[in-house]
Amino acid sequence: MKTWLRQHRAALGHALQRLWRAPLNTLLSLVVIGIAMTLPAAGYILLDNVQKLGVNASGVQEISVFMRTDASDEMTGAVEAALAERFPGQWRFVSRAVALESLKTREGMADIVESLPQNPLPDAFVVEPQASAPKALESLKDSLAALPGVAHVQLDSAWIQRFDALLRLGRLIVSLLAAVFAVGLVAITFNTIRLQVLARADEIEVARLIGATDAFIRRPFYYSGILQGGLGGLAAGALILLGLAALQAPVERLASLYGSDFALTGLALRHFALLPLIGAFLGWIGAQISVSLALRQMEQGNA
Repeated sequence: MKTWLRQHRAALGHALQRLWRAPLNTLLSLVVIGIAMTLPAAGYILLDNVQKLGVNASGVQEISVFMRTDASDEMTGAVEAALAERFPGQWRFVSRAVALESLKTREGMADIVESLPQNPLPDAFVVEPQASAPKALESLKDSLAALPGVAHVQLDSAWIQRFDALLRLGRLIVSLLAAVFAVGLVAITFNTIRLQVLARADEIEVARLIGATDAFIRRPFYYSGILQGGLGGLAAGALILLGLAALQAPVERLASLYGSDFALTGLALRHFALLPLIGAFLGWIGAQISVSLALRQMEQGNA
């Protein structure tokens, strides 16, 4: 076990030295890998913020429950108890008197309201559900409509379905973009490791003559691919954090002009840690393919 750990430690040291000896090439590779990983990751963050903006927009996912005008206090209390017990999310009660006073404050409505013989507005509940999927909201709407004393339940389901469809399309586009850039990252690592193998062809031949196994020969190149991908993932995380920091203040200023407290949601810690892991995995794949092909070509050339 100690020998195995010593061999891996030596291979990792050789890979680090190889990166350090060519700082310009290493920097350029990390920049390219970082940009390749930044674009799809930034796309996912953008979609998350768009979804958050849509959910937080005033009235977008609110469900208005209107009581019958002749509904008794017992019916209203039963609906209130049902909302408290059975329906997750926030809700508030708007009495018919409060609704009428709010209507009076609107421009040109005060005289009209004063001329009414009685209050025509019903009591209402405004529900802000936790669910955001269109099917879940439709199911919640039907459940609310079945409560006693409820006359009408209003939900802009068409807008929600269109918004959900746009988000699904955006996620598909970003996923395709991520797949393309993942292939590109593997290709970058493949080419870099291939050049390293060719540069050390004589050293590899000598190592084979003195009994070095393929696993021993491959190991430093694997670590080179892992290090390049992992460091490129860290570079991508840093680029995303810098971009979000630059955009945060302008976005908050724009949101405040529209009376909103919206703020950009950035990378969670687990997502930040996921970027170098994904980069390291893709780098390892590129290195494995490159080393396997290069060693096979060397064997065929010596045959």
